[in-house]
Amino acid sequence: MNSKHLLITHFLLLAALWLLAGCSPDTAEQTDIPPLVVAAEQGDTEKISALLSAQTPVDSRDSCQWTPLMKAALYGHTEAAMQLIEAGADMNLVDNGGYTALMLAASNNHTELVRALLARGADPDIQEATKGWTALIWAAKRGHLESVKALIEGGARPDLADFAGETARSWAEQKQHLEVIQLLDRS
Repeated sequence: MNSKHLLITHFLLLAALWLLAGCSPDTAEQTDIPPLVVAAEQGDTEKISALLSAQTPVDSRDSCQWTPLMKAALYGHTEAAMQLIEAGADMNLVDNGGYTALMLAASNNHTELVRALLARGADPDIQEATKGWTALIWAAKRGHLESVKALIEGGARPDLADFAGETARSWAEQKQHLEVIQLLDRS
């Protein structure tokens, strides 16, 4: 997969998340984004350190209710995410659509970050508010085998169904992610 295709795929995922969350780039005033959210989105650990040293609230939120940790998780900035967690970031906060940092990391196959969040107590079974998807459903639906494995090892419940009655396994089956199906069958 070339970098142009990856960029388009990433943009489409972001657009889908914004729509599901009831928040889009058009509804978010660009001037009201807290500096810590911006620094986390960029993975700028120096800026994060400076802002935290200046007593910036670690769980600052933008107009879509995204926290710095959510932005770091979305983009796979593990070092920035760990910095925020060590500063006391709440891993289980949700945005306007009910998405957590763990869901964002899992849906983008940032497995190292998924493992780190789980090891520090992130709840793998929170369901987002629009479709009822969990981090495991997101990862299984997208065919992210390593993230599915990390979530199962971290205690995620494969039997949880979304609002339409679909489980991680049924989503993996619909999308024909055979290795994910096999892994879920063994759990």
